[in-house]
Amino acid sequence: MKPFAPIGRSTMTLLAHIGRLSVFTGTALAAIVAPPIYWRLIGQQIMRIGYYSLPVVGLTAFFTGGALALQIYLGGNRYGAEAIVPQIVVLGITRELGPVIAGLMVAGRVAAAIAAEIGTMKVTEQIDALTTLATNPIKYLVVPRLIAAVLCMPVLVGIADSIGVFGGYVVATQSLGFSGGIYLKNTVDFATQQDIVSGLIKAAAFGFIIALMGCYNGFNSKGGAQGVGNATTAAVVSSSILILAANYLLTTLLFSK
Repeated sequence: MKPFAPIGRSTMTLLAHIGRLSVFTGTALAAIVAPPIYWRLIGQQIMRIGYYSLPVVGLTAFFTGGALALQIYLGGNRYGAEAIVPQIVVLGITRELGPVIAGLMVAGRVAAAIAAEIGTMKVTEQIDALTTLATNPIKYLVVPRLIAAVLCMPVLVGIADSIGVFGGYVVATQSLGFSGGIYLKNTVDFATQQDIVSGLIKAAAFGFIIALMGCYNGFNSKGGAQGVGNATTAAVVSSSILILAANYLLTTLLFSK
């Protein structure tokens, strides 16, 4: 049975991680509805997660929209369907690329920062000090970040959608010869409320995943500076994978017939 031992150990380790994450998630959700609410900390995290992420999200969305318009034009040109560029750009940005690209960018920036900050507090025993002072560390450290991320991500994705569509507009009108008025009319006529709302729902879910994985890996870091570095890497990787998995599941739920 020795060849099967590594498989068993890996399976047990995975199940243990899932169990710890489930307990951590349940504890955090219960703490959200329990008093007190640290409004000042929530405001600080909204600035850190939302406002300071605007530049990277905006730039990424602009170039993604431009590249998407160019690729759709080149592909449609083979079949004489170049006119579909504005429709496909707005559909792809609002449904998929806007939420996913913004989520991955924020995950790389925010999940790493959260894991590093909380991980440093963990290894330097600052979290134990909070417990000694009768302050719930989950309520004080995790809940403000979860609330801020869930609130900020739909706003960021809404801005990313607008900038991404504008990037496609710039490329289409300046490089591909499209009429600006016709491009905008086709974009507005084709976009539906379901397309926009589905992207915002995904954004809220992605924000929860980003903050949760950053906090979870930070709380479970150990081993000094190396442990904090490992926690930071794990937070970015796990949140990115979960964002892509959640995107597939939410797409299936929101657009299933």
